[in-house]
Amino acid sequence: MKNAHAPFRYDFVGSFLRPERLKVARIKLRNGSIGEEELRKVEDDCILELVQQQKEAGYHGITDGEFRRSWWHMDFFWGLNGIEKRNTAKGLSFHGETTKNETAVITGKIDGRDHPFVQHFSFMKSLEDESSVVKQTIPAPAQLLGQLRLPEYLEQNRSVYPDDDELKNDIVLAYRQVIKALYDAGCRNLQFDDCTWTLYSDRSFWPRFGITEEKLKLIAEEEIALNNAAIEGKPEDMVINTHVCRGNFHSTYANEGPYDPIAPYLFAQENVNALYLEYDDERSGGFEPLKFVTPGKKVVLGLVTTKHPKLEDRELVKSRIMEAAKYVPLEDLCLSPQCGFASTEEGNKLYDRDQWAKLALIKEIAEEVWEDA
Repeated sequence: MKNAHAPFRYDFVGSFLRPERLKVARIKLRNGSIGEEELRKVEDDCILELVQQQKEAGYHGITDGEFRRSWWHMDFFWGLNGIEKRNTAKGLSFHGETTKNETAVITGKIDGRDHPFVQHFSFMKSLEDESSVVKQTIPAPAQLLGQLRLPEYLEQNRSVYPDDDELKNDIVLAYRQVIKALYDAGCRNLQFDDCTWTLYSDRSFWPRFGITEEKLKLIAEEEIALNNAAIEGKPEDMVINTHVCRGNFHSTYANEGPYDPIAPYLFAQENVNALYLEYDDERSGGFEPLKFVTPGKKVVLGLVTTKHPKLEDRELVKSRIMEAAKYVPLEDLCLSPQCGFASTEEGNKLYDRDQWAKLALIKEIAEEVWEDA
């Protein structure tokens, strides 16, 4: 394997469609007909099968498909000490759909000791071989801060952390604890998933939240500082990347708009090695904001959608890669889907065969574009 660190020339974001037997096992757990141990056995078996499929597809990065999670982000939050799962009055609104009514609430001081994701990673680490490395995905620190500022439980959260600086300091500490534990377990490829940014890039939301250019600058600087503080001091041989999307629930989306408002902050100032960016349709705008990407930082172009099964035109994808190369050197570009296939356990509206056809297409295109793919 030419490169042991993500991103790879052909890559994926992280989550995969849950097998039916895993969905059934989770239902049985909820109704009490099986216990946690029985569910874990099903998860293990499904993950072993998934990893074998990833390897057979020729992918170098491997993940557990987020099979042990119900959400891409909530399960991580619930695994932190001082945060608990609560039901809300309603779920999050996507275009035409609403998610489960679940959230994360502060009940004590936050820290990241003994996080269950470290154990999950250790299972995956045992599956690495000479041609594959594990990529661990977790929500970004800024995503947690945004979650804890949602209005329904803000008063409860303020009762534990009346001071914002103390809250942010403990978020940073918790992430550093998790990052160190993952590193000690052998993790060298970590991915932050961060959907906060595309909310700010959607100008239709600005009046509702009182966002102005000046307020956006303050918000962006706060979130960049938080993410960078969590990364600060990481081992040199550990790569941390960021994935950004506009929402990915049951083949629908949460917001839209080009990266222009956020690019001068996120693309230029966040101290990550690579950016995985959604670019699968017109909601993402053009490539010009890529001019803000720090020289040497990799950009993974999410030009293939996970939201429907129709395969993209390979020549059109190749031409879009070349268009992006006007702003970021071709050698610093990679190719992937725009998001995972199942950011939540419900999954997107396509079949198992469809997700593998998408990944086969991505690999084929990458091998045609880059000699080192």
